[in-house]
Amino acid sequence: MAPKDELGKQGEDLAAIYLEAKGMTILERNWRCRRGEIDIIAVDGQILVVVEVKTRSSRSHGTALESVNRAKLARLRMLAAKWLSAQSRSFGAVRIDVIALERFAGNFALRHIRGAI
Repeated sequence: MAPKDELGKQGEDLAAIYLEAKGMTILERNWRCRRGEIDIIAVDGQILVVVEVKTRSSRSHGTALESVNRAKLARLRMLAAKWLSAQSRSFGAVRIDVIALERFAGNFALRHIRGAI
């Protein structure tokens, strides 16, 4: 696995652990369809949470959080609707969260933005 891919997987693993520690239930990870991918799909009470995880080891291309723009959020909304259309279960609401991780000197700093849209 390429170092960039390994960093991304490590970030997604940490994000999943964090969400579970916050009481969320992970339904799926790395759900894909022909239009894209959702990193983590979780449930927070009655709320479906679609989570975009961004991990960076430097800020040479901006921060992890800055990499999630309006176009990415719009794509996540579309992907959430696609995922929901294939489910028999209903949810009280849908929320899109972003977890931004930055690794410096081997340590990760995590920032969780609830309801990023």
